Amino acid sequence: MEKSCTLLVHFDKGTPAIATEIKEALEGSDVSAKIDAMKKAISLLLNGETLPQLFITIVRYVLPSEDHTVQKLLLLYLEIIDKKDQKGRVLPEMILICQNLRNNLQHPNEYIRGVTLRFLCRLNETEIIEPLIPSVLQNLEHRHPFIRRNAILAMMAIYKLPHGDQLLVDAPEMIEKVLSTEQDQSAKRNAFLMLFNCDQDRAINYLLTNVDKVSEWGELLQMVVLELIRKVCRTNRGEKGKYIKIIISLLNAPSNAVIYECAGTLVSLSSAPTAIRAAANTYCQLLLSQSDNNVKLIVLDRLNELKSSHREIMVDRIMDVLRALSSPNLDIQRKTLDIVLELITPRNINEVVLMLKKEVMKTQNGELEKNGEYRQMLIQAIHSCAVKFPEVASTVVHLLMDFLGDSNVASAIDVAIFVREIIETNPKLRVSIITRLLDTFYQIRAARVCCCALWIIGEYCLSLSEVESGIATIKQCLGELPFYSIPEEGEAPTDASKNSQQPSSVTVSSRRPAILSDGTYATQSAASETAFSPPTIVQGSLAAGNLRSLLLTGDFFLGAVVACTLTKLVLRLEEVQPSRVEVNKVSTQALLIMVSMIQLGQSPVLSHPIDCDSYDRIVLCVRLLCSTGDEVRKIWLQSCRQSFVKMLSEKQLRETEELKAKAQVSYAQPDDLIDFYHLKSRKGMSQLELEDEVQDDLKRATGEFIKDGDDANKLNRVLQLTGFSDPVYAEAYVTVHHYDIVLDVTVINRTTETLQNLCLELATMGDLKLVERPQNYTLAPESSRQIKANIKVSSTETGVIFGNIVYEASNVLERTVVVLNDIHIDIMDYISPAVCTDAAFRSMWAEFEWENKVAVNTIIQSEKDFLDHIIKSTNMKCLTAPSALDGDCGFLAANLYAKSVFGEDALVNVSIEKQLDGKLSGYIRIRSKTQGIALSLGDKITLKQKGGS
Repeated sequence: MEKSCTLLVHFDKGTPAIATEIKEALEGSDVSAKIDAMKKAISLLLNGETLPQLFITIVRYVLPSEDHTVQKLLLLYLEIIDKKDQKGRVLPEMILICQNLRNNLQHPNEYIRGVTLRFLCRLNETEIIEPLIPSVLQNLEHRHPFIRRNAILAMMAIYKLPHGDQLLVDAPEMIEKVLSTEQDQSAKRNAFLMLFNCDQDRAINYLLTNVDKVSEWGELLQMVVLELIRKVCRTNRGEKGKYIKIIISLLNAPSNAVIYECAGTLVSLSSAPTAIRAAANTYCQLLLSQSDNNVKLIVLDRLNELKSSHREIMVDRIMDVLRALSSPNLDIQRKTLDIVLELITPRNINEVVLMLKKEVMKTQNGELEKNGEYRQMLIQAIHSCAVKFPEVASTVVHLLMDFLGDSNVASAIDVAIFVREIIETNPKLRVSIITRLLDTFYQIRAARVCCCALWIIGEYCLSLSEVESGIATIKQCLGELPFYSIPEEGEAPTDASKNSQQPSSVTVSSRRPAILSDGTYATQSAASETAFSPPTIVQGSLAAGNLRSLLLTGDFFLGAVVACTLTKLVLRLEEVQPSRVEVNKVSTQALLIMVSMIQLGQSPVLSHPIDCDSYDRIVLCVRLLCSTGDEVRKIWLQSCRQSFVKMLSEKQLRETEELKAKAQVSYAQPDDLIDFYHLKSRKGMSQLELEDEVQDDLKRATGEFIKDGDDANKLNRVLQLTGFSDPVYAEAYVTVHHYDIVLDVTVINRTTETLQNLCLELATMGDLKLVERPQNYTLAPESSRQIKANIKVSSTETGVIFGNIVYEASNVLERTVVVLNDIHIDIMDYISPAVCTDAAFRSMWAEFEWENKVAVNTIIQSEKDFLDHIIKSTNMKCLTAPSALDGDCGFLAANLYAKSVFGEDALVNVSIEKQLDGKLSGYIRIRSKTQGIALSLGDKITLKQKGGS
């Protein structure tokens, strides 16, 4: 059986010490050699060596030493050696130690006395302690506080021993007297702690007697007082009114640790608005006054918990929470914005948006390297505010449009998406947004932002002046045509539409290296010779803008978007421009731009040609401008926008449903008792106590005190470990709580004999680690015993626990082993559905390196039913909108997302197709940052996807 350990020391296994060398060093007179030898002896003992021959040597040569380090090491040695024989009796040689300990407790040096008293705290042998008790009690009255505080700790440890109350009969009375006269804060804290642990009623009486002085006590003592209050109020909730007054008084303590604990205690004990408001004020005060980022994150977590249970009170503190944005740490800023966005109301929206606008302006300084990411968070927060409260959109949209040309592409995309949504939901802002967008379009540098901005221009330029400005802006940003040219002999570059694709010759100087047709350099020695020159890109004038430079890098998807935007603008121009000549002129210019883009894509000047999709899209636009029908015109000018409106309404509907689901609360039964507030007795109750009583009544009425006990669910977690015919029957109830797994194993002796030294031996596979090894037990005939085993989990991976039960019977000489069934720890206990944006999903999908590809093999024949089955089996959230999954086309693709309790992300893509025979085929791909979660989820899907279970 493993022994308990009170000391841990690093041991270097490379050069183990030899017992004879240690013995020689201890017998010598060199103090430093003795110190080294004692350290080696302690390390060996801690790592399983016995060294029985050293004890007498240490008694003879180390015990008399006056060196303080040697005496400290001697006490550590005595702490870890075996002091009892196999029968549990104290070894006779330990009597030699008693006299030395008594001398140390009466030693003139305070340090020796103090460390000896600390040693007694870790001594469990009453036979050794009993003769030392008078010396311990004498130290309670020593003049030095270091000795008094350790003497109190020693008394507490002795009193807690089995039969310790008989060794120190009147210890609580003595400690209470010490508490009334003691001046040292640390000693007072230890004395109160002893009363708290050994005689709680005395501690409560002392607290209530000195209730007016609590605020003057030291920080350590105040922390113990709060711990006592928590313990008392949990066992006796009716008494908490008078203790809450003490907590409120401690909120003004100078110690930040005390006021943090006070706030936490208030929230756990009371739901009264006054108490919650005081706790929220305290947390906000700590958030602003503390410079440590870890402290700020912890306080933000507490505020987030308060927001969930007491939103109305937290709404009043929203501006205090927002001040935490002054921290340069991104995690703090993100958490702050998450809390604030859920506390926005019509009353505070203007203040919040004003603060966010100021923060956005600050990010333009460029002093901090993370300014781009912070600006992106702020833009997303403002977007969320504007969607919830459209009236504030007008105050922020023009400011944010300045960031369409932001160097941080993600931030600029968020602005573009924000503008796209606001221009549809706020018709009054349409004209001003379009005007501003056309003015700032040339500043946009990212292709994805250009695509979004072009779509907005194509859909929302409605009047004649807007359409003409839109076309003019696009032409200006594309620059002069052509996009490339082929030089001819003795001539400047000519228009791309007139040239031939064959390279021409040109005279070059003999001093200059020539570029050959295969791209290599050649040194020329003749006076002049003919070299081939490939087509060259025409960069255009200085006024040529962003679209040209992006097209010349080979981004033909952007070219297709330009063509579609020009097509929409020309079609709308036909509706608003009375002059047919002007329409034809603009249409011709648009066609020229599209043809030039196709020629650029098919020319050798770019490293890769135009892709087929973009080519087909541009050609479609060319055909459309050449011959337009009414049906096609309707699709281009109306259907696109209607689809966008539908997408926005579905998004809003989903958000509303999620809010409704969060807001669901449990209600009481109709026959429950009703407690009338106005009929309640108010005698001797303060306003705070009255509020607290009412809140408790409301909790009872709404069923918040009632815990859901799903017995059927509990039975599902009971696992049979042995067979019914085995001499020992065992079953385990598995409880998974984030980082811990608790096995509650019930062992039943089914024989008519007593089983001795019965031991539950467990081992693990995967990222599971046993915390402690269960002890040996004796089991009477046909009796049972509960054995608990704790296991730590370090990652989201399917783990296996296996083992056996070993025992001895009186009529069998050998030990009997019963092998247990394996316990598989399910990954579903660690992951929960989560939500992320499409952009974040794509980013993680590209970044994560572990992929597990599972082929679809199922008896389910409906694509939608199969997807629902996978979502249910994997406990994941479907990110694909329901509207995108509607219809019956024989194909389905969806993205699923979940997050583990360890912060790991799990991404799943389901792509399935219905075959001609009605069966489903396809693949489920899982990606994650770590291998464990990808493999475990893959195994889970493979096991469950059939659909039979």
